[in-house]
Amino acid sequence: MIIRAWNQTDVGRVRAHNEDACFSQAENSRALGIVCDGMGGANAGEVASRVALETFSQILQEGGYPPEELMRLALERANQAVYCYGWEHPDCRGMGTTLVAALILEETAYVLNVGDSRAYSIREQGIRQITRDHSLVEELLRAGQITPEQARNHPRKNIITRALGTDRHVTGDLYLHRMLPGERLLLCSDGLSNELSDGELRELVLHGGPTELGCRRLIDAALARGAHDNVTAVLMEAQSEAER
Repeated sequence: MIIRAWNQTDVGRVRAHNEDACFSQAENSRALGIVCDGMGGANAGEVASRVALETFSQILQEGGYPPEELMRLALERANQAVYCYGWEHPDCRGMGTTLVAALILEETAYVLNVGDSRAYSIREQGIRQITRDHSLVEELLRAGQITPEQARNHPRKNIITRALGTDRHVTGDLYLHRMLPGERLLLCSDGLSNELSDGELRELVLHGGPTELGCRRLIDAALARGAHDNVTAVLMEAQSEAER
């Protein structure tokens, strides 16, 4: 199976700075995608997402460990890098970032997340959120205190319960997902998932036009809705050898 990948980010319609960061790389049956959504005073959010992205991607590209161990090692090193940078630079103290990343090897996607940036599996049969948000709203939803409809517009939707770089140690959730030919894997910041429904994400990715322009279509759709936050997407497509 062959994997292709693309990424794009936009400051949106409201924010003055883009605190999101993204990366994608694909070669034959191996691919890596990362999205980080930073937070902090002044420009600290931009710093947190950049430091996390650079550290995480470097560890993944160096390799040398089994995939699951490599993902957890990369998270640990990225967390340390952001945390230490904050303590060394007082104006950045307390900064942090979400992270969602996918390492695809052959037919297996190793998906890791911290915070509320998401990974979706998109197929002709439907769309499914692979990751689970680390957020107050997700906890209320799982406890049955609010409905999915209430969750979409909840006034405390921006409160996350876990972030990379705010403490010495962080735990991420790691998911193993089997990729099928023709499937797309979407990684995104909440600036995209807050603006578009799951059905809209699926339709834009699968039927909006060429896959290589998918990130642009998604971001344009979010901008048309007002894009109240930075908007970032990484799109990864699995192709069979016969499709090449």
